[in-house]
Amino acid sequence: MSMDLAAKFGPSSRRLRLETLVRLRWMAVAGQLLTILIVALWFDFTLPLMTCLGLIAALAAANSALSVAFPSTYRLEPAAAFAVLALDLFQMGALLFITGGLNNPFAPLICIPVIISFASQPSRHSIALFITALAFITLLAFTPYPLPWFEGRTLEVHPLLQLGMWSSIVSMTAFAAFYAYRVSQEASLLADALTATELILQREKHLHQLDGLAAAAAHELGTPLATISVVAKEMERDLGQDERYREDVQLLRSQSERCRDILRRLTSLATEGEAHMRELPLSSMIEEVIAPHREFGVKLELVELSERAHEPVGNRNPAILYGLGNLLENAVDYARSKVTVSVEHTTADVTVTIEDDGAGFSAGVLQRIGEPYVTSRQSDTRAGGLGLGLFIAKTLLERSGATLRFENRSPEGSGARVAVNWPREYMELDTSL
Repeated sequence: MSMDLAAKFGPSSRRLRLETLVRLRWMAVAGQLLTILIVALWFDFTLPLMTCLGLIAALAAANSALSVAFPSTYRLEPAAAFAVLALDLFQMGALLFITGGLNNPFAPLICIPVIISFASQPSRHSIALFITALAFITLLAFTPYPLPWFEGRTLEVHPLLQLGMWSSIVSMTAFAAFYAYRVSQEASLLADALTATELILQREKHLHQLDGLAAAAAHELGTPLATISVVAKEMERDLGQDERYREDVQLLRSQSERCRDILRRLTSLATEGEAHMRELPLSSMIEEVIAPHREFGVKLELVELSERAHEPVGNRNPAILYGLGNLLENAVDYARSKVTVSVEHTTADVTVTIEDDGAGFSAGVLQRIGEPYVTSRQSDTRAGGLGLGLFIAKTLLERSGATLRFENRSPEGSGARVAVNWPREYMELDTSL
């Protein structure tokens, strides 16, 4: 499922919106221009003013060209975004090179295009841009241009201090880029997982609504089929003795009666069974969850800790059915021979506990349980995982008002236990999503 989602959502989510980049570049143009003018006119420092203004004008011209050539909602392909960010890197590097290099207090700003790339672009393009930035940062250490300073004075920086500045800028660029990449990646995975959750819940609701569609079809088709049946009877009475039509007329009448019988059964299913489909006692809901998993070579034991006479009866909730079903599926995948489902209800709470006799959760998984794409418990030869499916199950159950607790049955980690608890009123009210 995660591969399908990556194919469906991943590429578009890693494209940089042009309007965002254009606005950031206009801020860069304004900041650079203001800084150069203050240094040249306010402090009266000597610097290659016209060259600096030319570099700033080039950035403004490139930005204007992008704004005219593409609509604001356009999203750049990774290669195009790399080219634009590389141009920004070159412009910033050139501006720093002629204004003192690493001695310039604004030198750390060269990391901004790299951070933007790691936050929004594929890793191969971002790594290439980082290597380019590393080359520029190194080149800045050997600039022949002095830092603009008071007339008649030259600010000399010891080579060891320059090495420290180089190291700090490189390490800051690497750390900030990695952090931006991780945050962006996790946000993207979370957004895709939530989208998958909505799609699955929508599918479950559509399946639940099929009985209503069947009832509507039975109602709409009932009248025309009744007319066909009446006409077929009259034709059989008038043409029943004619050998040319007798068999055809009898077939027409029998098939119309068969259609009416099918519609009667559909109508009966929608009316007599409607309450059964909509409202489920807790025991029936658990049995519906367990039933699909009984044929996988693992013993499923249901333990009812409370009497059925006082069990809650609530609306059939696709979110709860799917969520519990996924937790049970994971337990069956990792169990050695047995899975136990315990159900308990009081006047205040309803608790469903799923336990297996497998290897249990590892410490690392327990800390990150429920995050999208956590893919395994401990080393195990069985198929299955605790990835997107578990995230969806946890999200759906929490939306239904449940709290979940994941733990091992013993400190040694033998066997996993998942306890799902609802306030009783959540299981008796209309909680269908």
